[in-house]
Amino acid sequence: MDYSRTIRAAAVQISPVLFSRDGTTEKVLSAIATAALSGAQLVVFPETFIPYYPYFSFVQPPVLMGKEHLRLYEEAVTVPGVVTDAISRAARSYEIVVVVGVNERDRGSLYNTQLIFDADGILLLKRRKITPTYHERMVWGQGDGAGLKVVDTAVGKLGALACWEHYNPLARFALMAQHEQIHCAQFPGSLVGQIFTDQIEVTIRHHALEAGCFVVNATSWLSKEQVAQITSDEKLQKVLSGGCNTAIISPEGNHLCAPITEGEGMAIAELDFSLITKRKRMMDSVGHYSRPELLQLQVNLAAQTVMNPAQLPIDLEPYPLTESVS
Repeated sequence: MDYSRTIRAAAVQISPVLFSRDGTTEKVLSAIATAALSGAQLVVFPETFIPYYPYFSFVQPPVLMGKEHLRLYEEAVTVPGVVTDAISRAARSYEIVVVVGVNERDRGSLYNTQLIFDADGILLLKRRKITPTYHERMVWGQGDGAGLKVVDTAVGKLGALACWEHYNPLARFALMAQHEQIHCAQFPGSLVGQIFTDQIEVTIRHHALEAGCFVVNATSWLSKEQVAQITSDEKLQKVLSGGCNTAIISPEGNHLCAPITEGEGMAIAELDFSLITKRKRMMDSVGHYSRPELLQLQVNLAAQTVMNPAQLPIDLEPYPLTESVS
């Protein structure tokens, strides 16, 4: 594990093209090119950015959100598919590691999914948010432990979590125990107001300190015109503002560049891996500062399925079938 390198990372604050998978994907591809031309070797996009975060579920009661939910089904991303193929080509072309959030459609269900593409274009990780938050449970299914993995990439060991998964300390610890060097965090942005911005700030800086890793965090941003597209209710429009905090944090909990809290933009910073050693020399939560004989995490990392073949006893014979005689 190399702690002597320095890499350049970019976190993108960006608006989706509402109701358009293709339009939002084009913006992702353009931002990948811009990040690469700035020298970035890693670029991180917001939570479920393609095609867009389901803001409708926060401002509409379940009985009224059927139309928008079905529209999201139609615009969602299949993995693999044309969207992942396009991002893979861009990652390979620009030799850049890409982390992007998508609404994944798997037949009859949607999932909040994070994708990590290596600099050669290979999809290294597809993970699903383990517990959708509050209103999101009307939109997405649950993920499993198979996605709680840190992957080796061209820029180091990467882990990822989405939004309030960061308030599940055991999920964070599962990645810490795998010695992530860069943590890629994603939040929706344009939600709840300043309090959400402040909470993101505390959350990402705390994880950087506790894990002794860099945190690259990206949030979306909605224009006033986009908010009006989501709801015409002026009172509800107020809750679809603020809440943005695109930032890059060092293992010592410091901002490495100015955070972006309004508008579109790109936070870019140099990540000097020697800062990981500097932090962990004093406090390594999964090393010299741990007490595994007292406190230890057990994780089910298996992918879950709704059907498994039964293991029948060897000496069990089939039940005899008899013909009925009329």
